[in-house]
Amino acid sequence: MTATETLPNDTKIEKSLLATIIQLQVINPVRDILKPEAFFIPFHADVYRAVQSVDSKGGQPELLQIIDEMQRLKLHCDLDRLNELAENSVIHDIERNAHILIDLQKRRELVQLSQKIKSLAMQRGADMEYILAEASNGINRITNSQVTVFSTLTDAVKGVQEQIRKNRSDKNQLTGSATGFSRFDERSGGLQRSDLIVIAGETSHGKSSLAISVALNATDSGSAIAFYSLEMKKEQIAARMMSIKSNIPPNQIMYSRLWDEQIEIIDSSISSLCGRRIFFDDRSTSNIDTIIASIKTLKNRQNIDGAIIDYLQILNVNMKGANKEQQMGEVARRLKNLAKELDIWIIALSQLSRDNSYPEPHINRLRDSGQIAEAADTVILIYRPELKNIDYKGDFKNYMTEGTALFNVAKGRNMGVLKFICGFDTQTTNFYEGDNFDFLKVRNADSKDYYEKQNNEDDDPF
Repeated sequence: MTATETLPNDTKIEKSLLATIIQLQVINPVRDILKPEAFFIPFHADVYRAVQSVDSKGGQPELLQIIDEMQRLKLHCDLDRLNELAENSVIHDIERNAHILIDLQKRRELVQLSQKIKSLAMQRGADMEYILAEASNGINRITNSQVTVFSTLTDAVKGVQEQIRKNRSDKNQLTGSATGFSRFDERSGGLQRSDLIVIAGETSHGKSSLAISVALNATDSGSAIAFYSLEMKKEQIAARMMSIKSNIPPNQIMYSRLWDEQIEIIDSSISSLCGRRIFFDDRSTSNIDTIIASIKTLKNRQNIDGAIIDYLQILNVNMKGANKEQQMGEVARRLKNLAKELDIWIIALSQLSRDNSYPEPHINRLRDSGQIAEAADTVILIYRPELKNIDYKGDFKNYMTEGTALFNVAKGRNMGVLKFICGFDTQTTNFYEGDNFDFLKVRNADSKDYYEKQNNEDDDPF
């Protein structure tokens, strides 16, 4: 066995990483950190060079494009070997495995450097200063090629100062994306970059509807959003948005023969929707790795402000032997890390377990995992007692349940907790905020004073 053959390497990871790039057609997670030199097998390095070239032209790193690019670049293109390579299983975390290859590359460089220095040191005629300089320069070259980004407290303080100036100059005074619910936005500044926001509720209480309402409100102020629904097609989501704008039920838009007057109304609503930067990925599946890769691609190509995932409990996670609670905890942590890494907000919808003895939602009822709440910056519980034919309790006992919902911020890492009543239009499945007291439909006039008192009070932010 030669010295070259014993150099540190992991060809299995190389194959799986390239297979992941080709099968999922994604390079964004590793674009800035992984170079061809990180691959030990020359053929693998050439394949990655072609992938980089395809990506630099705005193309997708799919197999046919890679073959064409390898031929154009006059790289050795073994079709059988390339097809075999593309059929390898995908890896759990493409970025982590890329760092493994980078680490192995550094180890190979260190081995080669040590062999060179040993050879020089064995030559009695070699100048000692030259040997020491070669050793020092080699170490510095390897060290400086690592991808590192450090910042100081001074940098962080300057960032806060810049945010303060922006807050003073910004007319709407929101630092994040608007949700359309003023009491939430005033407290939180909107949906904040790097935050993971969990919207939870029981089945049919409107998690998806609230996410769609928030998406529309956020795009009203120019935000760009990626929307991943594991239950609805993009056409069904679009129909719901058209329903909100036209007041025509979404099931009629999708499945009924519409009148001429309705067609005119819908055409008018379409003009207010087209051009909004809401993106869907037709290739997205229920696999968390695929969705994360897609979000990274959209961040790179469309500079999205946030992403919505509907919903956590039906995501597939590559964790053999793990129970559902462990899987959900892992998903929540990965989404939180992704939000921080890409500097975007992420809304993840979650089911709540039922509790007939105490039907009002509680954060402890997040299905399958309390770890979801731990990873989240904000947890919003949505509750419509109308569906259970019961009344609100406590501070909201005087409010009518018909056409309303309780918006409960049960956890707010940077805003504290908050509860308020919002409206829900069952015809268009739209959550919205009331402009005046009459909208809230309280049971008696005596409740008006209570409502005004509630709106004027400052809730304990922590």
